[in-house]
Amino acid sequence: MYSDKLQKKTRYLIFALAVLLLAGLCFAVFGRSGRDISEEGAEAIRDAVIRSARQCYVVEGVYPPNLDYLKDNYGLNVNTNDYYVNYDAFSSNLPPDVIVLVRPKD
Repeated sequence: MYSDKLQKKTRYLIFALAVLLLAGLCFAVFGRSGRDISEEGAEAIRDAVIRSARQCYVVEGVYPPNLDYLKDNYGLNVNTNDYYVNYDAFSSNLPPDVIVLVRPKD
């Protein structure tokens, strides 16, 4: 009888550990996918800024001086709440350097 209780407790313990392991695995997988989505969003914003700058170069013959120019004249919309966007235009005849970083969540 004592061995039956011990086996039952062992089964419960193994079951509880399996559930915790599965929960930890799910948390790790879904937590990682959220970061991947944010990184893809940053890449999409960078591509949109570069496309808009190229469009400005084709239409006007010069690259835009800053990001606000693209927002005002070319309809660029950037999510500055979730991303840092650094637009560095060195010269009007050279493409700008664009860096987009994910803002850390508070």
